[in-house]
Amino acid sequence: MAKRALITGITGQDGSYLAEHLLAEGYQVWGLVRGQANPRKSRISRLVSDLHFVEGDLMDQVSLVSAVDFVQPDEVYNLAAISFVPMSWQQPELTTEVNGMGVLRVLEAVRMVCGLDKSRPTGGGIRFYQASSSEMYGKVAETPQNEQTIFHPRSPYGVAKTYGHFITKNYRESFGMFGVSGILFNHESPRRGAEFVTRKITMAVAEIKLGMRDKLYLGNLDAVRDWGFAGDYVRAMHLMLQQETATDYVVGTGQMHSVRDAVQIAFDAVDLNWRDYVVIDPALVRPAEVETLCADPEKARAELGWKQSVDFEELMRMMVEADLRKASNEHKYSELMLAGSW
Repeated sequence: MAKRALITGITGQDGSYLAEHLLAEGYQVWGLVRGQANPRKSRISRLVSDLHFVEGDLMDQVSLVSAVDFVQPDEVYNLAAISFVPMSWQQPELTTEVNGMGVLRVLEAVRMVCGLDKSRPTGGGIRFYQASSSEMYGKVAETPQNEQTIFHPRSPYGVAKTYGHFITKNYRESFGMFGVSGILFNHESPRRGAEFVTRKITMAVAEIKLGMRDKLYLGNLDAVRDWGFAGDYVRAMHLMLQQETATDYVVGTGQMHSVRDAVQIAFDAVDLNWRDYVVIDPALVRPAEVETLCADPEKARAELGWKQSVDFEELMRMMVEADLRKASNEHKYSELMLAGSW
């Protein structure tokens, strides 16, 4: 019988890549969706016929218990979150409810369903993955960061993610649940949201190249991150839940690049000089900046056998090419509309 996986946040970047990966592994894949959400108008639109869906909301404990009980999953991947860090200063309470308390509610749903089903081992019958974040390190105590590096989050997002991380560990230690957290460093793709800096850059580069805009406005070009490809990182999530013992893992490339590096690679991909188009906007600088994040993924490499397949330059060029195709199609459609040829 095929394993069943339940993914919260299935319509997001990571959820879409994870759904693809698990389907390829022979899983029956379920997505948790809220109310009127329409998966056919999301990143997983082409997968809808191969997926199953159940309603639920990370703000509603009863709905989560009902969803987990209905699906009876072997594995639960909690990827749902308020994922854009700057938004967490604008809506700190919502961010805390979803990214912090939402994790607790999913854990409680798993614990309660395992308790009701006597055929499952207490606490350990459903394997649980929590999407932790490198933003938990914040004002870093050491570089690179590993599983023992202390956390000093610098945003409401990072604080909420830190709670989610520790409550997962607490349920593992308190109830014997197979709960793990993947401390994932920045991971990008052509499916990344338009508000994130890498995608903001590649979309702007495509539009500038096509004559659709003139400038790209950015904040701190000196911020340094460890960027990888999202499609690689979901493989690590799956591998974590296949281990004999539940433990947490750092996942990243171990290589640092600045926002300036990302800008230069993206503009070079279309033979443009970035200095002619980039404007620094102080309003885009975070209230408390995280200057440097870099992973030490040695544990994941040694114990999971995980490694990246796409390097940073390949990733940025992949995103530019995808956004060029998208912007070109939109540009042609707009011209047809203006010409009345549609």
